[in-house]
Amino acid sequence: MELSSEDVFRLNVLLANKPKAIRIDESKLIVYGLSDQGEAKITLNPTGRPEQYIRAVKEMISGHILGSPGGYPVYLRRWTRMGQMRDESLEQLLMLGEPEAVVAAVGSPGLSEELARRAWWAMEDADNARRMLENPNIVASAMGPVLAAYLLDYLPFETETDKQTDSIRLMLQPGLIDAPEREALWAKSGRKQAYLVGFLQALPDDLPQPAPARGDCAALKAALGAERDAGNPCARLLLRVAGAPGQTYLKTIAAVLEKPPNQDVVTAAFDCLRDYFGALRPEGDPRVPLAELEADALARVAGEHASPAARACLAALPECREDLLAMQLLSGVGYGLIRPVLSDPTTLGSLMRRKLAPVIDPLLGAIEQLRSPVR
Repeated sequence: MELSSEDVFRLNVLLANKPKAIRIDESKLIVYGLSDQGEAKITLNPTGRPEQYIRAVKEMISGHILGSPGGYPVYLRRWTRMGQMRDESLEQLLMLGEPEAVVAAVGSPGLSEELARRAWWAMEDADNARRMLENPNIVASAMGPVLAAYLLDYLPFETETDKQTDSIRLMLQPGLIDAPEREALWAKSGRKQAYLVGFLQALPDDLPQPAPARGDCAALKAALGAERDAGNPCARLLLRVAGAPGQTYLKTIAAVLEKPPNQDVVTAAFDCLRDYFGALRPEGDPRVPLAELEADALARVAGEHASPAARACLAALPECREDLLAMQLLSGVGYGLIRPVLSDPTTLGSLMRRKLAPVIDPLLGAIEQLRSPVR
């Protein structure tokens, strides 16, 4: 399709002025350009069907920026999605007026603060904000709080629980939101388990409203302190969970598992547990079913081939056997617990919780064991 002469002229002027980024409002047929002087605006005058005209505009822009007349090239889509785009090409991506190109740019590890600012102008979007806040350089820049503020405002409208969790986790990175905002989020988490998972991921040892340490925490330190200082992972983890931060963590994750809304929240909670206790199972395997996991825990703690770390803890404090078993069990949880009892990933709510009770209840029992003093 031929562009009108007026549009060709104005687009050439825009491109000659070397814009920092280009955004196209396809519904209103407007092309915006960002420069150091501000924002330029071109209202298009289509000579045919709007969608075909927009495609022709993009082809013209792409031909100028990339030397490719076919719009955003297919091979660039593939490369950028795979993270193979060179950092020096990011500026070009933001000048194409293509949402796909912006998505590719914001996901690049080489994204700078300035390019993040341009990308945000080009496409304000919650997914883009999350992608950029995965980048430590952007988190530490002036753009970090801007993106976090957007996610905070957008959070009530986010319907997918995994995205809610990611938003909470990313916003809780240091320096992004202030203490009152964090407290308000925590207050809302009481009704939203997906929010709680975000807190567990971001602040496992610094959750709000800390619970008291376990009643026998001092006695455990006296018995196992030497083993912990020697690098014994069992002793280190048991003392971690016995302290106030550990008890707060266990209380919070129990609240998630007691009434999860969907399987995404369940598997995210399992991931949290597996990470928290991961030192006991560094090889990890989320596919292990419950019966096998329980047998494995017993073998690692009290079997003939029990780990040296478990043997040392039992020699120093025989009464900690049940705690060690509980920690070993929790270190291996994953989606392998769910599939044997619930094959339909769309099952939600109370029906899901009833079907998952045979695996959730033993885990809650292990968590309760770790919240109770040794008898």
